[in-house]
Order: sequence, then C-alpha cells, then structure tokens
Amino acid sequence: MSLKAFAAKLFARHIVKKDAKWMTNPIAAQDNVFKKLVHTAKTTAFGKDHGFSKITTHQDFVERVPIRDYETLKPYVERIIEGEQDVLWPGVPLYYAKTSGTTSGAKYIPITKPSIKNQINASRNAILHYIHETGNSSFVDGKMIFLQGSPELDKKGKIPMGRLSGISAHYVPNYLQKNRLPSWETNCIDDWETKVEQIIKETINEDMTVIAGIPSWVQMYFERLKAKSGMKIAELFQNFQLFIYGGVNYEPYRAKFESLMGKKIDSIELFPASEGFFAYQNSQKEKGMLLLLDSGIFYEFVQADTFFEENAKRITLSEVELDVDYAMIISTDAGLWAYNLGDTVRFISIEPYKVIVSGRIKHFISAFGEHVIAKEVEEAMRVALEEASECQVNEFTVAPQTDPINGELPYHEWLIEFEQPPHNLEAFAKSLDISMQTQNTYYLDLIEGKILQQLKITRIKKGGFQDHMKSIGKLGGQNKIKRLSNDRELADNMSAHIH
Repeated sequence: MSLKAFAAKLFARHIVKKDAKWMTNPIAAQDNVFKKLVHTAKTTAFGKDHGFSKITTHQDFVERVPIRDYETLKPYVERIIEGEQDVLWPGVPLYYAKTSGTTSGAKYIPITKPSIKNQINASRNAILHYIHETGNSSFVDGKMIFLQGSPELDKKGKIPMGRLSGISAHYVPNYLQKNRLPSWETNCIDDWETKVEQIIKETINEDMTVIAGIPSWVQMYFERLKAKSGMKIAELFQNFQLFIYGGVNYEPYRAKFESLMGKKIDSIELFPASEGFFAYQNSQKEKGMLLLLDSGIFYEFVQADTFFEENAKRITLSEVELDVDYAMIISTDAGLWAYNLGDTVRFISIEPYKVIVSGRIKHFISAFGEHVIAKEVEEAMRVALEEASECQVNEFTVAPQTDPINGELPYHEWLIEFEQPPHNLEAFAKSLDISMQTQNTYYLDLIEGKILQQLKITRIKKGGFQDHMKSIGKLGGQNKIKRLSNDRELADNMSAHIH
C-alpha cells in the first residue's frame, strides 16, 4: 500500500468519525444551522426586509419568509450584480454559478466562501466514506477523470461567473493534481466533440481508476473509447474501480454502462446543484443518499401533492415521514432563503436521514441533464405553430427516447395529435428543436455535443389522447395529459394510438 493510499484511509476514518456526531444528533445539527444562518444574515438587506432580528423559531421564519423561486429572488441578485454589498449574505459572493434559464433567461446563483467550501468538502467526503466502508483506497494512486465544464470563467459585474463544475475545477486539492485528467488546456476546450477526442488521447493509455460525470456524457466517452480501442472499458482500464455520477437518474443507463464496461463497477451517487451540495451515497450496502445536515443548509419540506395549495404546510426534518414525496426548500450560507429547489425527495431512512431524488415538483425532462420544463416545450410549440400557420394541434406530450434502435443517438420524442398537420413535418420538427435550443442551454450543449439528435415527431391519431385517458379512467374533470415526462410510461402507452 502506498503512503497516499494509507493516508487516505486514516483521513477517511477521521471524517467518518466527525460526521457521526451530526448523524447521531440530526435535529440538533439542523437547529444549529438554522440559528447560525439567521444570525449571520440579520444585518443584510434581505435580513432587514424580513425581520431576521425577531426570528427565534421555525414558525417565526415561516411567517416572515415565504417560499420563493429564482424569479422572486432575482431583484436581490440584481442588486448584488450592480455592486451592492450585504444583500443576501454578508459581503459579496465569490462567484455566480450560471444555470439554465427560467422565464427571464439565465439564473445567476450566488456562491460564497462558506458555500463553496461545503461543496468541495462534500465531494471529497463522499469518496472518503466509500474508502472507510470498503477499505479500498488503492485507486488514489491511479488517474482520475472528472468530465466537467470549462474552468475558464467570465464575469458578471465584478464577480467571476461560470458553471458549477468549472468553478469546482479551481478547487482540486494539490495532492490530486498529478492524478487528475484531463489537462487544464483540454478542459478549457468549448467544442464538446473536440474536447472528447482530446480527452481520449490523454486517457486511453493511462491507468484510469476513477471516472466521474453525468451519465449521458460519460456514456459518449465510453462509446468512443471502445470504438477506438476495440476493448471494453474494464479491459482498457484494468484498474478502473469507481464511477461517480450525479445530475440524472442512472437507472436508464445502468444496463448500457455495464455492457460498455464489461463488468460491474462500484459507483457513488451524488446530489449536487449550483444551489448547494445536499446528499451523497455513503454506503455500497444500502440504498439512498445521506442528507447533509451540518453543511450550511437548512432544509424545509412541503408534501409534493399539497405544494401548490395556498398555505401548504412547511415542515422541518423532525416531521418528515418515510416514502412520502416532498418538495425540498432550502436556506443556505450563500444567501438563498426558503428557496424552492424544484426537486422532490423521498426519505427511505430516518436513522440516518437518507433520500432518493424522486422527481421535480413540476413536470420536466432531464434524462440527459437537460432540465427541460413545461414552459419551454409549450413556448417551442407556440413558435412552431406561428411559423406554420396552417397547422392546428389538439394535444401533445414529450418524452425522452434513451435507447433508440439501430444505434442512433437518443432524442426527445414529441407525440403530437394534429387537427391539421403542417405542410412540412420535417420543417415543423426543426422549428421546435431550434426553439428548444434557444431557450435551454443544457439542451443546446447536448445537441452540439452530439449526445442528443434533433427531436422526432410521432403523429397520434385524432382522438388518441382522449381514448387513452378514457382507457385509464381519467377522461374529463381535472385530469390532464402530462405535457412532458422524464420516463416513457405515457409515450409507450400511446403506441396503440400512433397515426
């Protein structure tokens, strides 16, 4: 065993012992985080506007700080961008994490000194928990690749701005720098296909032991490695031991990955976002991800099926129940307050508190990390119908096709029931796709990176959606066709109604 591998085991034992303190006292840990956040921010503009100096209990907080999304937080963010200090958090952010747009375009999520520290520590600790549980630390001597965005940062006002993965690249510890791939220069390449080819050149002859990234992007890397080498990944990288992923559900990819790899590889699931790092898989023996309760984030939960009701109840960790879907609301040391993350979680354990990500509070598609929302597909349809004025649409839904036939690239399938079809269906599909690319930068990246191909339209017979709803006993009333889904249940059920 190398000195580095031995040191990793010692450090892992220290971190796991440290984490055990808050894991065994979870409610107290959250109470401490809550009090510290409110106290620290009481003199900020937001804190003054919401009477933080008078908040002593969670109920006080609920009464003074309503749930908000980025749109309602945006006026405060704009004040920071304009140069004002002490707005959401003392001082100014270190960075903005730029994320995909909402109704007003891109979002600029503040990242502060304590919040980036918690992000980096969580990424590290996920691996250390794996080392402690399995006893395996030999992989630290091999090469590690993290498929991520460019570390080159722009500026918004006077503050550096980029994608979270690019910002995180600046915080790789020194002891990993010699092991880390790709090179800085390759990581800065904007064109994804060019970048992948260069990454392959830099890694194909290396002793790769850890590979990390969003599954859809890693799959492309694996497929090209296999095509170039003629070998499965585990044959090419004989010491490949650990796959780390997050961002999308891995299950649709699992069978494909195991086929590409040639054997089962240990994996660690992460639950990070620009707004914070919330959970990671801390055991290979148990399902779910450990919710991080001592990392500068205070959690509230709203039962998902009541979320859009007026005065829906906000509860703390002490009140959650197993196997219930909750919208997760966060307040953080980056100055997000009662912020609706948009994700829904389900607790599968409360000793310790472990979650799975069960979906989004609104319908969405993110099978490849694209974060497409209903507003975007509806706007794309509006634009396409405006261009094809002869066309009329009765109903439509959108679903991902993750495993198309004949080895072609995955795509979004639009199942559309036309009252009057367009003169040129191909042009109509192209119009939809261009509109989606314009609205959603993640979708654009996937198209340009040849992870996805242009969307495809499947025509549904007239009355097909109604017939389907009738067949499942949901015709009429408040029942609606899902505008989009992150799975193919509805799409596959519509196969009997294809034109």
